[in-house]
Amino acid sequence: MTVFLAVGGPAVASELAATASKRISICHGYGCNYRTMLVLGSGDYGRFRSILHAGAGSAQTERSAISKAVRYFEQRIFRATGVRDLPQSEFGASRIRGQMDCVDESTNTHALLVYLAERKLLRFHKVEDNASRGLFFDGRYPHWTAVISDRGGTEWVVDSWYAAMGGAPDIFPLSQWKVRGVLKSGALD
Repeated sequence: MTVFLAVGGPAVASELAATASKRISICHGYGCNYRTMLVLGSGDYGRFRSILHAGAGSAQTERSAISKAVRYFEQRIFRATGVRDLPQSEFGASRIRGQMDCVDESTNTHALLVYLAERKLLRFHKVEDNASRGLFFDGRYPHWTAVISDRGGTEWVVDSWYAAMGGAPDIFPLSQWKVRGVLKSGALD
């Protein structure tokens, strides 16, 4: 008969669960046409923990830390796919492995945010469903983003589509993001 002795109790079990490897399916090729598995191990967890603990002072500093976490995550995606995604979508890049449209970017960022939340690395924000804007008939191309909310209920976009891979994502209120690109007097805002 084998007997296992639990040393350290729930705190140790919680730490072991947090640092366990996590497989995340990375979307690319536009509209998640391709998926590449990215394994985040204990070294990645340590890096994310360090980044988020440095931003643990307030909701504002946590959003800054989330930006750094997204940039690190995208560097890991580059190593997994071997392709450096270009900023914004080019219509001709559809179905090119490694290139990402806003659906891919928002799906990947959402997966990272869930990973961080599951490990209790987010103290001031919770992960919300992705959001969209634009419907063609309103003069805007459809666009998607990942979303977080702070304790006061303000929703914030975490939109990495506009920056080159590994660049800082846009993080600002969802209410401002929703009206971006609306036609005003014949020109886009």
